[in-house]
Amino acid sequence: MPKMKTHKGASGRFEVTKKGRIKRRRSGHNHILEKKSTKRKRRLNTETTVHQYDEKRIKRLLGVR
Repeated sequence: MPKMKTHKGASGRFEVTKKGRIKRRRSGHNHILEKKSTKRKRRLNTETTVHQYDEKRIKRLLGVR
């Protein structure tokens, strides 16, 4: 069996923490920031963890066991 390669698109978007959880960036914080409503400020610049249902699939893309 050959070695499993990491998915380069996933490796740039996700990071594995020390506990084995996966960190990701929130969507909607790259461009067109001026048109958003200023009444509600959302904390899009903070990082969050991936939902547990998606963790197994993303860990396989990253090559983490």
